[in-house]
Amino acid sequence: MAARLSSGENRLVSLPLSRIRVIMKSSPEVSSINQDALFLTAKATELFVQYLATYSYKHGKGNEKNALTYSDLSHTAEEYILPKKILASKYLKMLEKEKRDGEVGEDEEEDEEEEDEDETVDEDAGS
Repeated sequence: MAARLSSGENRLVSLPLSRIRVIMKSSPEVSSINQDALFLTAKATELFVQYLATYSYKHGKGNEKNALTYSDLSHTAEEYILPKKILASKYLKMLEKEKRDGEVGEDEEEDEEEEDEDETVDEDAGS
C-alpha cells in the first residue's frame, strides 16, 4: 500500500516523512524503518495532533475567543493524556496494595473453584 509512495500519495499525510524518519531513527532500538511503518506513524501522529487540538478547542477557554491557546493544549495534555505526578514512595505503596489485593482475589477464586468442584461431586453422587 504505502510502500511505494509517489509524490502525489505523500499528500495523504501532512507531516514531513523525512523528519519523522529522523525522529524514529533517534531511538537506539530502531535499526531500520519499513516504509509502511513510517507512513502509519506519520498518519497516527497527524490524527492524534488533530484530536488534541479539536478537543482542546472545544473544552478550553479559547473557545470563547474563537482561538486555540497554549493553555488549552497544556491543560488537555495535563488532565487527559499525561499520567499524574506522584511520589515514588506513594507509587510503591500502591503497588504493594495491588499485590495484596491480587493475592486475596486469587485466594477467593481458588475457594470458588473448590466450591464448584464440590457441587459437581455432590450432583454426581445424587444421580
